[in-house]
Amino acid sequence: MKAIRFLGAATAAAAVTAIFAGVPAASAAPLNPDMVPAMQRDLGLTHSQALARLANEEAANKVGAALEKSLGERFSGTSFNASTGKAVVSVTDAALVDQVRAAGAEAQVVRFSARQLDSTVQTLNAHEQAAPKSVTGWGIDTASNRISLTVLKGQRGAAEQFLRQSGVDSSAVTVTETSAVPKAHYNVLGGDAYYIGSSSRCSVGFSVNGGFLTAGHCAALTGGGALSGYNRVAMGQFSTYRFPGADYAAARVNSNWTPVGQINNGTRVAGSTEAAVGASVCKSGSTTGWTCGTIRAKNQTVRYQEGTVTGMVLTNARSDHGDSGGSFISGNQAQGMVSGGDTVNSYYYPVNVALSATGTTLVRG
Repeated sequence: MKAIRFLGAATAAAAVTAIFAGVPAASAAPLNPDMVPAMQRDLGLTHSQALARLANEEAANKVGAALEKSLGERFSGTSFNASTGKAVVSVTDAALVDQVRAAGAEAQVVRFSARQLDSTVQTLNAHEQAAPKSVTGWGIDTASNRISLTVLKGQRGAAEQFLRQSGVDSSAVTVTETSAVPKAHYNVLGGDAYYIGSSSRCSVGFSVNGGFLTAGHCAALTGGGALSGYNRVAMGQFSTYRFPGADYAAARVNSNWTPVGQINNGTRVAGSTEAAVGASVCKSGSTTGWTCGTIRAKNQTVRYQEGTVTGMVLTNARSDHGDSGGSFISGNQAQGMVSGGDTVNSYYYPVNVALSATGTTLVRG
């Protein structure tokens, strides 16, 4: 099945951002035969390097998750070092370096904790209505241990004034000028297309009990309506959605359709363990198909013309109009649904947040 999705992205060095529609996710051992070739093409890896990276990322994600729990307030984030194949765990206390290394990760001592950075994002979100239109978004940059705020070229002064008015610690924020302007597009299956009414098209993200998850703007920006599948057979309707603020929607399907824990290219969905910054991630969408990249940053706030969305994840996997709602998956673990982006980067809305908000359960393959 195919579907059109939206995707939006406000990033430093990006072109015009927009919303696209995507595809449902699927993956598990063995990996979909299309995944490794796509990683080879998009990440510049050999076949064996792609397999090794997936194994290293899985191990690094587990180490990072365990340390996040044990380090508490002094934890500041986890990223993946592709050169060493290890998790890089940032801490605010040098006394914890040996503990991090003993767990099998690389250690980095930083100034701001994860809680402090999250708090800064929340403060900026609370003042979002006062932000000038030239500010395209903000979010946590784990590698630099700062909040990265993007603003249109030549408008740095407006961004700095917004920061002062928000009352955040300016030393925790890096302002970057960009030419990218996020904007929405329409698309409507697990990578397959679905149609809203008689004209709008988006992509299915992931199968859940009784239906599927997709992008919220696919419902909000079209006015909703009856859904039909890639073959135009009656499919169902949206049961709940949210956009802006968030970007998720749940759709209930009729007896014509059976939710399957798989992406349309055969990749199986085994779960939804969150991958670390720096880990590889692949996307299935009805417009651009199967593309791969890496997770660049989390907790990103993106200001589309149609409204602001918080808590998103930034990647450099390629997407385009018609990919909205499609699947982002790392290995065999579901990550999120395509929201928007530009010609270089794309954002997805975290699947675990959407599952919790909609009260749905992921269908596993």
